[in-house]
Order: sequence, then structure tokens, then C-alpha cells
Amino acid sequence: MDETDQADSPIDAGRAVTRRKFVKTAVAAGVVMSTSAGWAAERRKGDMIYRMLGRTGEEVSAIGLGGYHIGQPKDENESIQIIRSAIDRGINFLDNCWDYHDGGSEIRMGKALLDGYRDKVFLMTKIDGRTKESAAKQIDESLKRLQTDHIDLMQFHEIIRIEDPARIFEGGAMEAMQSAKRSGKVRFIGFTGHKDPKIHLKMLETAAVHQVRFDTVQMPLNVMDAHFRSFERLVLPELVRDSIGILGMKPMGGGVILTSNVVKPIECLHYSLNLPTSVVITGIDSMKVLDQAFEAARTFKPLTKDELKSLLARTAVAAAGGKFELFKTETRFDGTVQHPEWLG
Repeated sequence: MDETDQADSPIDAGRAVTRRKFVKTAVAAGVVMSTSAGWAAERRKGDMIYRMLGRTGEEVSAIGLGGYHIGQPKDENESIQIIRSAIDRGINFLDNCWDYHDGGSEIRMGKALLDGYRDKVFLMTKIDGRTKESAAKQIDESLKRLQTDHIDLMQFHEIIRIEDPARIFEGGAMEAMQSAKRSGKVRFIGFTGHKDPKIHLKMLETAAVHQVRFDTVQMPLNVMDAHFRSFERLVLPELVRDSIGILGMKPMGGGVILTSNVVKPIECLHYSLNLPTSVVITGIDSMKVLDQAFEAARTFKPLTKDELKSLLARTAVAAAGGKFELFKTETRFDGTVQHPEWLG
């Protein structure tokens, strides 16, 4: 069994890379206010928490509005209402992707960002293209759908195969992304994936070989991940060390984690917020779920060692084998596996 699959090697509460521990260590080293570690600071305004996004200098809401779920309501006006309500109440980080609902999520978000709302947010979307031509085409299509002249953060989507890093850097996609950045279409560059932490590490290694430093990395960070094929255990420390903006996703695994009946929604969000994440991206497809996200932010306080230990112990058995994180073990959640043409 691969070491990243071991269910009997859970993260120990005393060794976990928590936000509190990172800040405490940085303070002891006298570097919290430096450029490299200033992202660890956070502030509250109203019911929202704001954190620095790695070294970008951008302050973003600790809760991010997920782009996939915003495309699910049957009535697009409901999606627009959710997006604008989220912004009005303090969420400024918006997630999306070129392929969500065949572009429908980006179209809805673009409409929601009219009337001055675009200026109030940090807008992120993702592309699937692995060639220069497909990547450039998808970047331009995203800009058009989102009705904007620039994307604050553009990420390479679904880095889920061991060969994906090489394809990004040798197939022309990175060249297209850097060209878009030079022309002002894109401000920052990152990547995302949900399959295996080894692939994330390979992407970081490949970037270093090509003298590229990503601004952000997105990955599953949830209470189940702590026990199985753990991004938290293997990738998170590398990002903290390099002050790369950490975007946590799947805090509830698309709701599947909740079916384990061992953890509640607010606990899931609190666990992810307790990590040194810049943003925890969560799916929001109704005003009720939006209220839940704000309640999580409003009530969040760093977990004590005992609270963390209890939560990890409670979820350990359920997390074994990844049965509540099927996106790690199955391909039915992989859009680019179902549609390889998206890769170019």
C-alpha cells in the first residue's frame, strides 16, 4: 500500500499544521509581519474573516463561493441573487471553471458581476487546456462569459494524472497562461487537483525546474483528508514553507462527508478554516447554504488541541479507505476523464 493511502497513520493533533501553530511559530521567529509570512494574519469585519492570499498582497474572504454549485439552481436569477447576496455580506473570493455546466456557471457569474459587482471581488476561474492553443482559447472564452477584461486568478484545472505537470509545462499551456498574464488578461496563476498529493508535489517540482512559482494551489482539505491520501499531511507544509496561497476545497466533499453521520457542516468548515488556508471554497446553491457559510465564519475560533484530537478521532474510522472521498479513488468525478477533448 502506498504511504499516502495509509488509513492507520492519521494526523496527530499535536503535530497538525494548524493556523494557530503556524502563527505562533512565525511570531517566535519574528517573521509574521515580513513579506513571506504576512499572509498568516487575518482580520474580521462583520461576519466574515479576511486573510492574505500567499504573497500576492491580496486580502480575500476566508470563505469562497464555489462556482460549480452556483450553476445548479434551475433559475439563473436565483444564482445571481446568491452571488450578489454573498458579495453584499462580505464574500469577495469567487471560484469558477471554464467547464462547469458547459460554461453555464461562468455565464451566470458574469451576469451577477454587472452593475459594479466585478470591482468588489477577487475573481478566480480555471481552464483544462494542456496545449498552447486550447489554453489560450479557454482563457478568452472565460473572459467573455464572465464579462470582464481580466481574471484575478487563473488556475490549471484537474492536475490529476502524474503526466499532467509535464503536459502543462511542455505542451504549451503554461506559455499561453504567461502570455495572458503579460497582456493583462490574468493577474495570478495557480493550479488545482483532487486526486493524489503526489501529483501536486510533482507539479510543484516541475514548476521549480522551469523556474516558475505558483501564486496559489487548490486541493481537498477536510477532516476526512486528514486520514487518507492526505493533502494536508504531504502538500500543505510545502505551501506554508513557500508562502503560496492555499485554497482549500471540498470541505464537505460535495455533501458526501455529511452522509457519514459523524460530522456536521459547521464542524467541516471550522476544520478547514483551522488550517493555514487563505480561502475555504464551499459549494453554495441556496440562500440557506449561504447563511450556513456565514455562520461558520462568524462562529469560527481556532480549535484547541483537545477539540482537534476529538474531531480527528471521531472521523478516523469513517475516513478509512477514502469511502467518503470518492473523488480521490474513482474517475466519475473527473471532468477531463469524461471529456478528454477539453485537454486539447
